[in-house]
Amino acid sequence: MPGPHQVTLPRWWGAVPLALIAGLFALRAALHTPALDALAPVASDPRDPPGTTARAGAMAIERGGPVLIGFQSDTDARLQFAGAEIRGRGVVKQRVIVLHGAAPIRFAGPPDARLMWSPVGRRGDPEYVSASSLSPEPPDRATFDAPGTARLDGAIALAMLVIVVAALCTLARRRLAAVPRATWIAMGATIVVALAVRLMGQGDQGQTWDEDVNWAAARNYVTNVLALDFADRSWIWNYEHPPVMKLLDGIGAQLSSEMGPARSLSALWSALGCALLVPIGVRLARLRVGLVAGLVAALLPPLVAHGQVVGHEAPTVLWWALGILLALGVHDGLPEAPDAASRRTLAYRLCWLGAAVGIAVASRFVNGLLGVLVVAIVAIRVPRPWWRATAIRAALTPLTSVATVIAVWPRLWGHPIAALEQSLKRLGQSHALEPYLGQITNEPGWHYFLVYLAATLPLGVALAVVAGIVRSAADRGRAALIVALWFLVPLLVMFSPVRQDGVRYVMPCILALAMLAALGVDALARLARWKHAFPALAAALLLYQGLVLARTAPYYLDYFGEHTGGAGAVARRRAFETGWWGEGLDRALDVVNVFARRGALVHRCIFGPGHLAWFREDLWTVPTDLRQAEWIVDYSPATRTFPCPIPRDATLVYENVHDGVTLAAVYYRVPTSSAWPSAAPLPPAPAGR
Repeated sequence: MPGPHQVTLPRWWGAVPLALIAGLFALRAALHTPALDALAPVASDPRDPPGTTARAGAMAIERGGPVLIGFQSDTDARLQFAGAEIRGRGVVKQRVIVLHGAAPIRFAGPPDARLMWSPVGRRGDPEYVSASSLSPEPPDRATFDAPGTARLDGAIALAMLVIVVAALCTLARRRLAAVPRATWIAMGATIVVALAVRLMGQGDQGQTWDEDVNWAAARNYVTNVLALDFADRSWIWNYEHPPVMKLLDGIGAQLSSEMGPARSLSALWSALGCALLVPIGVRLARLRVGLVAGLVAALLPPLVAHGQVVGHEAPTVLWWALGILLALGVHDGLPEAPDAASRRTLAYRLCWLGAAVGIAVASRFVNGLLGVLVVAIVAIRVPRPWWRATAIRAALTPLTSVATVIAVWPRLWGHPIAALEQSLKRLGQSHALEPYLGQITNEPGWHYFLVYLAATLPLGVALAVVAGIVRSAADRGRAALIVALWFLVPLLVMFSPVRQDGVRYVMPCILALAMLAALGVDALARLARWKHAFPALAAALLLYQGLVLARTAPYYLDYFGEHTGGAGAVARRRAFETGWWGEGLDRALDVVNVFARRGALVHRCIFGPGHLAWFREDLWTVPTDLRQAEWIVDYSPATRTFPCPIPRDATLVYENVHDGVTLAAVYYRVPTSSAWPSAAPLPPAPAGR
């Protein structure tokens, strides 16, 4: 019989969310305007491919400069855009420099063709052109409503996500109802803190390396799902990475032509991952340990940094925390001796655990290591009478994981093995050179991630972690073993070729370090034998972390602990990579875009994040010789691996310095012939966006 506060639902309740989602698909089909239908039908041209339909109008260009414009078509098609002509079949695109405003466009192709482009500010795989960016009128009369957005699709996709989450919570209602109120309050406080620090100053670091690639593919994926388009050609974008992150953050990509909403969703996933440390801490120790672990994680610079960008790291944090929590609770509430009903319950729980692992893998391949960890946790915590029943059903977890990955990735439906091989082959390509312990290499030693974890951990947190390790070593219980495996299992990635990009691939280790820090605070408080020792120590640690964030903002990607000497010392020794994702470049670009004369020659000493160097529409003539340049933008000079000799007559007019390291510098040279008088003073550089 249900308890006094439990609601018994009819067995058919599951049809309700399915009916709601089906209704949303129908609503979208009725209200959606395909992009080509936003253009006006026009007479065919003899030069158009046979059997095609022609449409024309105008396209909104919100920011002038070089765009990649083209189409995806299974048969021959022809596109005319801003004076350029593009012909062919398949994915066809061409670089065109256009001014901001409305540009003429005409397309002749099959009805199922797609217009695609990469606007100024984005590169990588192209994104579908939305109807909001097109008008049936010629450019001089064209008007646009929120160009670059698909707000109907964003609203419908968000509603579907809410329905799915609500249905899952309904399935788990009895277990959720058993969570004490104090735990919910602690989780809520953690979410508030984590969201606050991730949303404050969001975007101040500038656009970062992979965001445009992830954003564009994410937008396409959500469009495909809402259109029920599961053809192979529609899932080739950024196919080297699984789709779940893109399906989640793609909701935000529909709502705005900027990355703000998608970044906010990343902040939410990261905050939820931090909050789940609270119930994990309750199971491993006590509530106060879980609360401090969640708050410590919420304030760690690497977790804040990757919770502010559109990337795979924020969902990874969430899925690992969720998987660990589910594994810890597999045997909750089961009777001492197995019976038929409890065996079924165990089977269901192992399947749900497998689904969580599958979603994690479908967000990032290295998350397959989560499967290793959760199996180990289940084995460690299984009660003795349940060993046989658990072992018999253990295969349900990996089988459900595999089925989940295939179910959520349409690219695998027809040929899963071949598709996975293609993705892994593309990921296996060598990455760029980077500084590591005084060398410039793309093959760092096996210790790479361990060293980076130590370098990017605030010193105060590191001391708490040491105390937590000492406590765990003394306890030698199940909880200590679980935390140790939690830290060690993600490090198995160091035996793969993927040793790069700092701590990106070992984010779960940072969660384990947060838990160890909380255990360390608890251990120190016990030694102090003062009733207020724990809140005092916890408050001191969290205040210290807050000061670290305030001092580091907004460049959390370039945080290094006090024991390393900071980013400046690291850069001088070429010990680690700084300015590695393009952070801080935007402010240097602002200087040039605001103060450069029209048509000025700008030299770009920008190697890695060169795809983020978006100048004004008239500044795209690149000088053949650095000595011809009027402006020079030098990015990350301390760790640059190619020469950029600054001319002696160049004047440093702006420098973006973070913690002793120059992220970007701007130099100005008086042009030899210019409409700008050489005696004219240069205006002061802006402080930033």
